[in-house]
Amino acid sequence: MGRWIAVAFAALAALGAAAAGFSTFYTAPPPDQRHHSSGPPWTEVAWPFPVDQWGRGKAFKCNPADCGTEITLYLRAKLGSCNCTTGVADDEDLDRMSDFDLLGSEVSPLASGQAVTIGGMKGRDRPYALTASKPRGKSAISVVFSDRCDMVVATAVVAHERAATIEPGVIEFLNSETVLHWVEVSLGL
Repeated sequence: MGRWIAVAFAALAALGAAAAGFSTFYTAPPPDQRHHSSGPPWTEVAWPFPVDQWGRGKAFKCNPADCGTEITLYLRAKLGSCNCTTGVADDEDLDRMSDFDLLGSEVSPLASGQAVTIGGMKGRDRPYALTASKPRGKSAISVVFSDRCDMVVATAVVAHERAATIEPGVIEFLNSETVLHWVEVSLGL
């Protein structure tokens, strides 16, 4: 019996060490230190796309009265599909990992991407023109951020001329309690 107790304690110690090692990859901000969006209100809406290998995501809308233009934001977790070592290292990674297939659209980058931080995760964002969108004149900002081998892809769709101006509000919302809680649950953090 004493031998089994020793084995159980050794297993618990190993589990504790593994958990401590995990926290070096991602440390969520404590709930009382998370960003609470003071910006425009975002309303959750129904996920409008068919279920595929990544499942359903979350969709949010910000109305023109609150954001200056209508913005629709789609979020999806993609488990095990990110480079476990480098994450989203450059614009090529961002282009490949983005979710434009949901929109059935071809894209053309409007600018170079830039590094972003969402919660404790690193990633990139970049504006794109949706060249085959209907109606014409739409653009999107793709934001991809990762934790080890898992990633979250956010796609904000807006009128073309407003793509550059909405990026700060989108990043602010992605850092909100609402989104960070969903990310933690979706990625199992």
